[in-house]
Amino acid sequence: MPLDFQPSWTDETLSLYRETAARFIENEMLPADEEARKAGHVGHALWRRAGKVGLLCSDIPEAYGGGGGDYRHEAVFWEEMARRGLTGLNASVHSIVAHYLLNHGTEAQRRRYLPPMARGELVGAIAMTEPGAGSDLQAVRTRARRDGDGYVINGAKTFISNGYLAGLVLVVSKTDPSQGARGTSIMIVETADRPGYRVGRLLDKIGLKAQDTAELFFDDVRVPADAVLGGEAGQGFFQLMSDLPYERTAIGVNAVGCAEGAYQATLDYVRQREAFGRPIAEFQNTRFKLAEIATEVKVMRAFVDRCVEDLVAGRLDTATASMVKLWSSEAQGRVVDQCLQLFGGYGYMNEYVIARMYTDARIQRIYGGTNEIMKEVIARAL
Repeated sequence: MPLDFQPSWTDETLSLYRETAARFIENEMLPADEEARKAGHVGHALWRRAGKVGLLCSDIPEAYGGGGGDYRHEAVFWEEMARRGLTGLNASVHSIVAHYLLNHGTEAQRRRYLPPMARGELVGAIAMTEPGAGSDLQAVRTRARRDGDGYVINGAKTFISNGYLAGLVLVVSKTDPSQGARGTSIMIVETADRPGYRVGRLLDKIGLKAQDTAELFFDDVRVPADAVLGGEAGQGFFQLMSDLPYERTAIGVNAVGCAEGAYQATLDYVRQREAFGRPIAEFQNTRFKLAEIATEVKVMRAFVDRCVEDLVAGRLDTATASMVKLWSSEAQGRVVDQCLQLFGGYGYMNEYVIARMYTDARIQRIYGGTNEIMKEVIARAL
């Protein structure tokens, strides 16, 4: 059965934008994916090409070089990549960084960094996680010490998406360790020719092979006083908490895009694959399993769409955003697992997109705050 992949929030303009995104993905990204998987990153040129056609920072105001759209434009691009199992260009993290600057940065910071991010000339990353601090951001040990007319940053970060290619890193740091959460600040670090800044190894992950995930090291990295996001130290924890709905909804958008792509790929496969003289799509087990998958994908789409609409309207709360991250990432895992089973042995082969979707999906339950943390956030709101 065909599924209607059109979101409830779409319109004619967004449909045309989706055609542009799909064309770019088919012509520019898919042919380069195998090489990116081998290299561990997509390279800077692809980012610049995506920026040139208006696919980056599409929900940033035109005054700052963005597309002047809203969250739905971002969702279109993320969904179209996810449907094809493409994870190398982490545009959602790039957009999250842009929104920290838009929502919390000074006017000078917005005008300096947002235009080159929209053009793909500066790739954005946010450095939160440390070897000893994951979901517990208050345990961050990276220190930004005031020194004369600037700050000196020391520390190490790990699991940083876009870390290898990043030209702009937002570094979660302690500016006053005695103040707990109130002593946390986000420091803006331009990485080019920055003494003391070092990118470690590209991490060997079980999935997301084309996406650069790296360790970052800060050894007496000096930045000017105006490198504090928003211009005032001690606001970092508040800034992080206020932008969580954007990030967690993005995980939901990627989940539903992947689930829909996995369903369609499986439907195509079982219709042409034969066993005992007929397509396996004709067997009752296959038909019933597809019915279950189609139902779960439809439910996922309805919930994610509602959250996208609420986010655009400015009424999505943190608890509901945590729910969509929790439920959609779990559902994505179930859907992709069942789809892979219908591929049989071929589903275990990396040359098939379903195998890549399977390993890529696993991280969705971990990053953006583990699903266990999502349950805690939701429980506190009950």
